Amino acid sequence: MSEAHKTAERQDAGPSTVTGVDRFFRITERGSTFGREIRGGFATFFTMAYILVLNPLILGSAKDKFGEQLDPVQLTTATALVAAVMTIVMGVGGNLPLALAAGLGLNAVVAFQLAPLMSWDDAMGLIVLEGLLICVLVVTGLREAVMHAIPQQLKQAISVGIGLFIALIGFVDAGFVTRIPDAANTTVPVQLGSTGTLAGWPMLVFCVGVLLTVGLLARKVRGAILVSIVTMTVVALVVNAVADVETWGLTTPEWPDRIVDAPDFGLLGQFSLFGAFGQVGVVTVVLLVFTLVLSDFFDTMGTVVGVSAEAGLLDEDGKVPGLGKVLLIDGAAAVAGGAASASSATSYIESAAGVGEGARTGFANLVTGSLFGLALFLTPLLTIVPLQAAAPALVAVGFLMMTQVKHIEWDRYEIAVPAFLTIAVMPFTYSITNGIGAGFLAYVLIKTVLGRAKEVHWLLWGTSALFLVYFAIDPIEQLLGV
Repeated sequence: MSEAHKTAERQDAGPSTVTGVDRFFRITERGSTFGREIRGGFATFFTMAYILVLNPLILGSAKDKFGEQLDPVQLTTATALVAAVMTIVMGVGGNLPLALAAGLGLNAVVAFQLAPLMSWDDAMGLIVLEGLLICVLVVTGLREAVMHAIPQQLKQAISVGIGLFIALIGFVDAGFVTRIPDAANTTVPVQLGSTGTLAGWPMLVFCVGVLLTVGLLARKVRGAILVSIVTMTVVALVVNAVADVETWGLTTPEWPDRIVDAPDFGLLGQFSLFGAFGQVGVVTVVLLVFTLVLSDFFDTMGTVVGVSAEAGLLDEDGKVPGLGKVLLIDGAAAVAGGAASASSATSYIESAAGVGEGARTGFANLVTGSLFGLALFLTPLLTIVPLQAAAPALVAVGFLMMTQVKHIEWDRYEIAVPAFLTIAVMPFTYSITNGIGAGFLAYVLIKTVLGRAKEVHWLLWGTSALFLVYFAIDPIEQLLGV
């Protein structure tokens, strides 16, 4: 065989293997590359790795009805395991660059609303029930039908609102924006920094990180977001070593004493599916599960639409590709989170950081999920990234998502007002669900006032009615005496 022929065979053999993976994930078809997917996977992981610290902190700080607390080490293992497995499942099954992990907000509900009424096993059982119910809604087609019933411009408003929300998360996580203590007796709820001014080395790291990120984006530098995160982490390590820093918040950038640590799987399977019924009664359980389902349902809806829109993956009708699979996997993630005692796992809006880095397919999830898998053993090493180094990515992604505001027809009140409320309520109430609910209710109301109620899809009527219950849950509970 000639050398030319051997060379030709080698050239054919290499690409064929790559092409198989490319074809499966549709990487080239979606205008991406393996390099972009890998960078996107890293960027997503580093912007949401804080959950490895925050979830154990929230769940571990609470006590159940019997005074029991969950072990922080076991919580860290459970959090990393669920994130790793479900993120990879979403990548392979849903083919979207959409990472999953324990949901913030939902874990607070578990810790401070469910646990005080029952045991931890019972509380996690309710999470499993919530996830199973969501899966049923997906299988029956109801969850997907609701998403398709939303007008395109309202979906764009959801993306814009999430953009502002994720930027605010970045500012708050870094300490650039803080809440003024109630003792201050002021009508101003938030302020610049912790004292009304920017002070301290961590704040300097964040501000430089923001400038670096937007500068790299403006220059269209490949890997801009990831370059910024890594660079500012190195800077933070140096600053922490040479300067007297009082606190960095949740994560201190310092080289750990040990890199490898053994995972503890002690919490896996510690849940009771129906134990809560005996603790608090059927009516209370139904209301609690309803609240969990509604919050998870629409948080996911907003996240999936927002990330898909930012990635340019929505079709001409504004629909998400393979939505049924995506929603089913998300529901299964809630089940997995409850079964592992990590709280309900859900899609993460921080996935937009990976999209901003160029990720367009589920291949990026293989990278993110693998890093969460490594976190099972390398948690001390992988959690040295301080929020001040990762948060600039959220601010930059917020800007990128905000650009979709140009597609909204602001001279049409039936669209403009619901869009405005959707966009404003999300960051102002720190909740994607609240923003979507406000937008839906306003859309239905204005269409009715204008005498065009028939134009509203019946699913939006039903969903809006559920949101009325959601917003009025406290008086309803008082009325029912629960």
